[in-house]
Amino acid sequence: MNRPGANLPVSDGTFSPLALAPLIQAIHAHDPVALARLRHALRTPLNQIIGYSEMLLESAAELNLRALHTDLKCIHTAGGQLVSLIQEALAPWKMETGQIDFAQLRRDMRTPLNTVIGYAELCSDEAQTAPFSELTMDCQKILRAARNLYTLFESADYPQQMAASPPPPDRDSLESNHRPPTLGLAAPLHEAPDGVTNRPLPAARLLAVDDDELNRDMLVRRLEKNGYQVEEAASGQAALTKLQDGNYDLVLLDILMPGLDGFQTLELIKADPRLRHIPVIMLTALDDVESTVRCIEAGAEDFVPKPFNPTILRARLTASLEKKKLRDQEQAHLTQLQNERAKSERLLLNVLPKAIAERLKAGQRTIVDSFIDSTVLFADIVDFTRISAKQSPQRTVQLLNEIFSSFDRIAERLELEKIKTIGDAYMLVSGVPVLRADHAEVCAQAAFAMLEAVLQFNQQHQLDWSIRIGMNSGPVVAGIIGTKKFSYDLWGDTVNIASRMESHGQPGQIQISAVTRKLLSAQFVCDPVGVLEIKNSAPITTYLLRRSATAA
Repeated sequence: MNRPGANLPVSDGTFSPLALAPLIQAIHAHDPVALARLRHALRTPLNQIIGYSEMLLESAAELNLRALHTDLKCIHTAGGQLVSLIQEALAPWKMETGQIDFAQLRRDMRTPLNTVIGYAELCSDEAQTAPFSELTMDCQKILRAARNLYTLFESADYPQQMAASPPPPDRDSLESNHRPPTLGLAAPLHEAPDGVTNRPLPAARLLAVDDDELNRDMLVRRLEKNGYQVEEAASGQAALTKLQDGNYDLVLLDILMPGLDGFQTLELIKADPRLRHIPVIMLTALDDVESTVRCIEAGAEDFVPKPFNPTILRARLTASLEKKKLRDQEQAHLTQLQNERAKSERLLLNVLPKAIAERLKAGQRTIVDSFIDSTVLFADIVDFTRISAKQSPQRTVQLLNEIFSSFDRIAERLELEKIKTIGDAYMLVSGVPVLRADHAEVCAQAAFAMLEAVLQFNQQHQLDWSIRIGMNSGPVVAGIIGTKKFSYDLWGDTVNIASRMESHGQPGQIQISAVTRKLLSAQFVCDPVGVLEIKNSAPITTYLLRRSATAA
């Protein structure tokens, strides 16, 4: 079963005595939710009274309006008294012990509340006389908030019978009984709270989220005066939409809002990987410990109760933004480090096979492996010395790079391992360092693709280049050479014979050994060439590799 206050309506900025009655009844049933919401409902107009009076005090000091400044001090002091009264009278321990006395609270609130109303009327008239239209509007906002609070508390149906409330005092009584002595006009008014420095705040873009229009207006103006760029949102959903579309440095978030409340909005912000890095300060009249803990656990950067002290808010904003700046710098450094690492890995993979690079990164220093089944391919440009003599070195290197780059793409597509280039010769292997059963066939496919790449190259540049290709299959030894400039290379008779297949081959043809021929399927046709005598090796029968008619 829900507690009595769990389903009570959330304040939307309007004040109705009818809405206060169920809260009071729930509080008498010892419901902490109802108590928290009542404190929130009362502190919201007090936040407006104190906030606007503080901004008006600053403006009056800047404009040297001493009479207005004196009256505003009375409003600010009375607002502070009201906050203290509510804090004391509606303390959670008093509800638990049944000591909350709403009748006494109403009696205690009358004098400071009437002071606020009376002086707000006086200030409004003084500002009109000045004349400064913005000051007048702010005085009217104080008066509106105070009258809302007066109506709310004076018209509610309390459990105890109360005598009729006296009307707000007239201006003469305020003038004679409450106005402090007027100071002389010798020096301009430029007051600042103790300990406040003029250190500039970090430039930042903030989002202020509150369903109450006066709260937003007061907060935005306060923040803009401190040098921030501020945008506002009237609901949690509107805030999420703005956060998705904009780039904000910090969010100031109210809790009790209709629809998506502050708790839910905070949770959604922190659940979104794109938004979770944005610090959120909860700025709310809901001041119970449970709400504070819930917000901090959900990821809020800080929790500032209303009415807020401008100096404290300024300090906490500065601290939060500086922490965000440090986090952003750390993230930027991490991203840079990751980019540099990825760049290093790309460079390493350009030199070494991926499997070998991983072993080096794991700490291996000596890498030598034997492979029983592999196929080695050599490709060489025919008569390259003559070709290079007919054109500039720059042009020769440019064309050589282009044709070898096309060979690189073929090797990458067929998952073969390029070993190296030696002048105008290109060497690759299949089945090393990753074993594969079709090493001979896939190497043959690469050979035909290379011949086709040369034809396209000649057509594009109107040249007549030609290559010889040789292939041989068998065991090899593979490993790393070098300690600073790494090189992955192959050794063994299989490599030597593959090189001889190429060097003794024919332009535009693929010459293979008998060993490789036995590994190829029927899709390839092999024409006998003869027997090749190789130094320090037995004679080898060789073949020219062609595609079969059915494969074509």
